[in-house]
Amino acid sequence: MIDRIPEEQSKFNQDYFSSEAYAKVSFDRYSQYWWSNRYYAKLVRKYGPRSGRVLEIGCGLGHLLEWLVDHYDVYGTDINPWALFEASKNVPEGKFLLLSAIDLGVFPDEVFQVVIAKHVVEHLSDPECAIAEISRVLVPGGLLLLATPNTASIARSAKKSGWIGYQDPTHISLWSPDKWINSLRINHLKPRKVYSDGLWDAPYVTWLPASIQKVLFGAPGGVQAVLGLSVIPLRMGESMIALAVKS
Repeated sequence: MIDRIPEEQSKFNQDYFSSEAYAKVSFDRYSQYWWSNRYYAKLVRKYGPRSGRVLEIGCGLGHLLEWLVDHYDVYGTDINPWALFEASKNVPEGKFLLLSAIDLGVFPDEVFQVVIAKHVVEHLSDPECAIAEISRVLVPGGLLLLATPNTASIARSAKKSGWIGYQDPTHISLWSPDKWINSLRINHLKPRKVYSDGLWDAPYVTWLPASIQKVLFGAPGGVQAVLGLSVIPLRMGESMIALAVKS
């Protein structure tokens, strides 16, 4: 458990995680972030084992692991000490470590039943190394849940340089879905499902009010998230979601 953090790092990290995307997310059921965490937790319970160890890489404030702690032994890693400090308060039962995604060396081989990497790999200079590490720590038959910006999306074609995947300068590894899938297979991770999360970053066209577009384009993703489905075609969403099993 993280019991203290350097004071000089606290303000920047707290400001970052107090942004609109994270504010009051634990209790705000109208927050996209709240529903996203609920959805990914449902995927773990649906496609993974009913118990065991779960590792979330880039766990942030630990809100996804909050959904899983009742049934799993949860672990979280991040490179942000303030976030880990908060995660340890949000999930007191969790084990949180200050680790890079490309170096999980403190963990032995084949120790986790599930690994979650939700919008992490696009921030890495060497995502191939991270995927190899994930494969190493997964047990045979273990589940990887991977989510990353979807360069094959029709939204990218429509918005071009305005696409949401390009708006974060720390997105340094925006690979094609084919390249991600090939990397998984090379590292003995067999894709079970590869799909998308819907078009949630409206507006997409200029001739229709944005409020209508949010409902029109966002409805399929919203229904999928609420029901815990995995059916939206890859091109019809902002993110690629891959569920892969270690062979």
